Amino acid sequence: MDADGEIAVGSLVDALLEGATPQELERADLPDEYTAAHLRAEDSEMFRGVADKDVRKSIRVGAVPMPELAPDEVLVAVMASAVNYNTVWSAMFEPVSTFRFLKNFARQGGWTTRHDLPYQVVGSDGAGVIVRVGSGVRRWRIGDHVVLSPAYVDDQEPATHSDGMLGEEQRAWGFETNFGGLGEYTVVRTSQLVPKPPHLTWEEAASNTLCAGTAYRMLVGDRGARIKQGDVVLIWGAGGGLGGYAVQFVRNGGGIPVGIVGSESKADVVRRLGCSIVISREEIGLTDDPTDDPDRVLTIGKRLGALIRERAGRDPDVVFEHVGRATFGISVFVVRRGGTVVTCGSSTGYQHVFDNRYLWMRLKRIVGSHVANLQEAWDCNRLIASGRIVPTLSAVHPLADVADACRLVQENRHTGKVAILCLAPETGLGVTDPAFRARIGDERLNPLRGLTPPIGE
Repeated sequence: MDADGEIAVGSLVDALLEGATPQELERADLPDEYTAAHLRAEDSEMFRGVADKDVRKSIRVGAVPMPELAPDEVLVAVMASAVNYNTVWSAMFEPVSTFRFLKNFARQGGWTTRHDLPYQVVGSDGAGVIVRVGSGVRRWRIGDHVVLSPAYVDDQEPATHSDGMLGEEQRAWGFETNFGGLGEYTVVRTSQLVPKPPHLTWEEAASNTLCAGTAYRMLVGDRGARIKQGDVVLIWGAGGGLGGYAVQFVRNGGGIPVGIVGSESKADVVRRLGCSIVISREEIGLTDDPTDDPDRVLTIGKRLGALIRERAGRDPDVVFEHVGRATFGISVFVVRRGGTVVTCGSSTGYQHVFDNRYLWMRLKRIVGSHVANLQEAWDCNRLIASGRIVPTLSAVHPLADVADACRLVQENRHTGKVAILCLAPETGLGVTDPAFRARIGDERLNPLRGLTPPIGE
């Protein structure tokens, strides 16, 4: 710091960690390269014919060049990020190599050609500080603390102005684009920016956006199930990242969550989040075997329906689906007459088999949902900023260990969300409203902390 009380201009990282002003951040030197978790195109075939596609073999942590900013973009110094299953897909190069996504994106021309590189920086969550802004940016400034929505949309498409998720060129940042969040810096469009909740740490804030926004659109937004007070909502995978937020949105909206879990440890997780009705997969006879057989679907569906009626009083009004092939037929069967199955994914397989009679003759609905548009992301963030919805963060690891953290998620040995420290040197930083945080309490803000086993166990 100089005689005038200003931080000496030099390393941008030093300036960030020492609490530099926006003017000092702007004057600090921008590095030519940065450390990031990335994949290499040359590895795209490494898992061909391999049963265990261990992502620790494909995820590299090392230096990559600093990209140039487009006019509608900002450069964010990423203090923390988080692992999502789409990074596992990327690292397995499934269902298709993500380098194919990058080539398709680059065909638009212009600034998109930057994304077609022999490497891809992955990651679809992040929280940090804006350190550079493009020439067309108006509403955001250097020094702003932000969280990052993964919805990468094209504002020149007409459909985008009806709903950001309807445009043909909508993509998942860090999965279908380059320069994702699992690195020291990231490039995002201004349409991805959301204010960071001031009472949260960097790692807590970074763990919310993708999963919380996705669950919000599925259940609360006007393009999803639109749950009402008193609705019974069946939540598959209630102990995971998505499911943990679903439980909270249902409770916050006056509904009755019914959580399905695969183990007693996951049952403890959902109870900590306030879900009093918990059903194990074992109780209904749902194993890892495919459930395409109609008789088996009917048997499991009847068992599940009976348990829900016994414990919640009636059939579910809504089923929160993201498991896919293993559960979808059961979901269609078990939801009440006139009810809704809302789905955002298919982690056990994309080809679903279900008895259509239960859909059309009982007037049920299936609603497809994907991520969240910017308004939904802001509305969701408002609930988090108010303390009504809390992070489902269970573990934090340094960027150097990101491959091991992704392996935990790949093997489903995690609980809730796993965060990654990028530029933040330690946990607990980034809180700018300590008084509000104290009113909520650390225990309330971290109900799942420590529930994911350490790396190597």
